[in-house]
Amino acid sequence: MIRFLQTPGPVKKYVLGGLLVLMTVSMVWYLVPSGGNSSYSFGGPSKGVVAQVGGNDITADEVRTTARQMLQQQMPQGGANMNMLMPFFAGRAAEQLITREALIAEARRIGLRVTPDEIKDDLQHGRYAATFFPGGNFIGQQEYEDMLQRANLTPAKFEEDVSKDILLSKLQALISGTAGVTENEIHEQFVKQNSKVKFEYAVLKQDDIKKGLHPTESELKAYYESHKANYANSIPEKRKMKYAVIDTSKAEAAVQVTQSDLQNYYDQHRDQYRVPEQVKVSHILIKTPLPGPDGKVDEKGTAEAQRRAEDLLRQIKGGAKFEALAEKYSEDPGSAKQGGSLGWIGRGQTVPEFEKTAFSLPKGQMSDLVKSSYGFHIIRVDDKQDAHMKPLEEVKSEIEPALKRQKAQQIAQRQAETLLADARKEGLDAAAAKQNIPVITSDFFARRDLLPGLGPSPQFMDAVFAEAEKSPPDVAPTSNGTVVFELLGVKAASTPAFEEIRSKVEDEFKNDQSRTLLQQKIQELSDRAKAEHDLKRAAKELGATVKTSDLVLPDGQVPDVGSMSGQAAVAFTMKPGEISGPISNGADSVVLSVLENQLPTDADYAAKHDQIRDQLLQGKQQERFALFVSNLVDEMTKAGKIKRNEEELKALTRTGAESGM
Repeated sequence: MIRFLQTPGPVKKYVLGGLLVLMTVSMVWYLVPSGGNSSYSFGGPSKGVVAQVGGNDITADEVRTTARQMLQQQMPQGGANMNMLMPFFAGRAAEQLITREALIAEARRIGLRVTPDEIKDDLQHGRYAATFFPGGNFIGQQEYEDMLQRANLTPAKFEEDVSKDILLSKLQALISGTAGVTENEIHEQFVKQNSKVKFEYAVLKQDDIKKGLHPTESELKAYYESHKANYANSIPEKRKMKYAVIDTSKAEAAVQVTQSDLQNYYDQHRDQYRVPEQVKVSHILIKTPLPGPDGKVDEKGTAEAQRRAEDLLRQIKGGAKFEALAEKYSEDPGSAKQGGSLGWIGRGQTVPEFEKTAFSLPKGQMSDLVKSSYGFHIIRVDDKQDAHMKPLEEVKSEIEPALKRQKAQQIAQRQAETLLADARKEGLDAAAAKQNIPVITSDFFARRDLLPGLGPSPQFMDAVFAEAEKSPPDVAPTSNGTVVFELLGVKAASTPAFEEIRSKVEDEFKNDQSRTLLQQKIQELSDRAKAEHDLKRAAKELGATVKTSDLVLPDGQVPDVGSMSGQAAVAFTMKPGEISGPISNGADSVVLSVLENQLPTDADYAAKHDQIRDQLLQGKQQERFALFVSNLVDEMTKAGKIKRNEEELKALTRTGAESGM
């Protein structure tokens, strides 16, 4: 279906940062495993080059830049863990850049090309339309070049990247377009998804068995001795310190932000406040048949879809309510329930035919039939919004807190530096007294404990527990400020005696025993029920509770059984009267006996046929392209057309501090 239907709610704003996103086919990102691991010692990539693909270098700088962009997308607000995650994202970025270059090389090898007109059309009507062509008007060559320069791009480099993206799209369409589904496959999937089953089931619960266990003291001591290795050093290392907290929020309360500060920030971040052109649209879709495995389209089916769409258009023009017809007849299930409404959309989020019509219609107008690759649309524009820049007054409330935090952090940083320098000269108590900051002395605490005035502060705790004994005062950040601290003592991790953890040992003993007894008892229940051909009788003999399910689908849930897509899926393969083996759902286990199977009707099949066909086809297209990509990378690696520099890769995927990322 139309791509933007997968993302409900307001359309995401296009900002300058969007120019920096590594644009690659989504299936390459998620479906292709890391390709190859060949390294070359002779004639391979030189220092600073991570890989060569078809003679083209992929540099370490390119990988770092891409990794940062990927990480910023995942963590737009930043955070203490960003540097820790960089090695992971660097490895991912390297493989994605290698894969992208391999696909581009293959596309060119088989003769795919991109014309200047295609690049121009993509910039004017594609994902960057709102940035470079707000309201359909070009922002001007100078502004275009300035925006790219702020993103460290030249027009030539940027347009080359756009050309490569178009090339990748063509290759994906070419490979994926060979996928097809048969009528038998559609029907099998329909039956699998829509068959229902009803059953009775006997339940045994681990908690019930656990309540009946009363281990002796000697049993518990024997369990402790036999599992002593599990308790080794289970009392964690503890440390004691004194510390002074510089609370950023207190500094923030005293900070003043001037109009000049606001204006400067706004001017430096203008692209952040650009609002793209948008339209609020509703539509009715009548789908056309997809091409068959031979690539041919069912002309009769297409003509029938057009006839139905034309009839709906006549009804609307004759006074029928658009929303009512959309809800009843539209074959876009997501918007049909909303009377055809798709909400607000921006350029580059729909198929070209739909977008062209939606953005060209005046507010309140309805289109004639619009043909796209999905079928025939009737489009109505409910509202429009021109591209514009939010004025400073509108975004002042967003900017002011950010500036306050920034200024407060700078003040707190200077205060902390002074406090630390004085503490190393004359002691923490005297240094803190000069700034009227209280000093707190802790008891011994573990890494995960909470300390007064700090709250959850993993980064601070990492710093404290990395400190050597008798070190001079040091400084570390917390979630609400900066702390200057002095380590006073260390208690090493230790192994507890039995008496110290008796209750824990007892609980673990009961868990292990009840788990084993549950497995034995549920197996006995299944065996007895099958031998006696009577689940209820066997359940009564073993003290199990018997319940009856409703008719349930394969994606359903049943109390005490859990998801029907797990072990309980066996019910859909059983005949009435058959009894299952043990089925586990965590702390509960069941044995079931099928009462009734209900197959879906032909009417259901007709209603869901197209939806299932589309699901299957999309899945096959993704699988086909993913397999193509995986094979391509493997073949190019074996042929020496992809050469990886393992030393550079190792350097990039070490910790941020080590690799300089």
